[in-house]
Amino acid sequence: MIGGWLLPGVLAAVAVLASPGSGQQMRRLVTPPTRVRTREPVLLKRRAPRPEPLAAAAAFDLFAVCVRAGMPVGGAAMIAAEHAPTAVAELLRRASDMLALGADAAEAWAVPASADPSAQALGAMARRSARAGSSPASGLAELAESERATAQDSAAAAAERAGVAISGPLGLCFLPAFICLGIVPVVIGLAGDVLGGGLL
Repeated sequence: MIGGWLLPGVLAAVAVLASPGSGQQMRRLVTPPTRVRTREPVLLKRRAPRPEPLAAAAAFDLFAVCVRAGMPVGGAAMIAAEHAPTAVAELLRRASDMLALGADAAEAWAVPASADPSAQALGAMARRSARAGSSPASGLAELAESERATAQDSAAAAAERAGVAISGPLGLCFLPAFICLGIVPVVIGLAGDVLGGGLL
């Protein structure tokens, strides 16, 4: 008797599961996996590095040391070019290559008028030294001192500009406090004395 009732029940359950609607209901019960959205990295623009203010002075010092040690001017220029700023390094490499090929010093150290001021000063000093037939070591030392003085003046000017730029916001912050704590109590005290003394 139990077997007679059991068989129709099993068949009914199989029919319900095999129906098209039951599959959709089963799919609704199973939640789809959530897709994790990964954030793409934000690419920041990198600023071009600023040239070191004392790099030209250091290159001139190195150039002078190499010349004093007895190296030829072309070889000393090539060594100094490895540690010089871009504009000065281009001039040093060009002059070194041209001197190695046997070019005249005036032509090797020629600098266009639109070149960097440090490169122009180096080219003018090297041409003067070549015309006089003297070692460029003393002239290079003077150029290094001039570059250091220029860098010091630029740093002092930047510090002064920063002080002027900071004084405005600081004044806006301290002025209300000065008025509230310094001037207002004095005015209130004077007004109390004037009104209390019967002057008005």
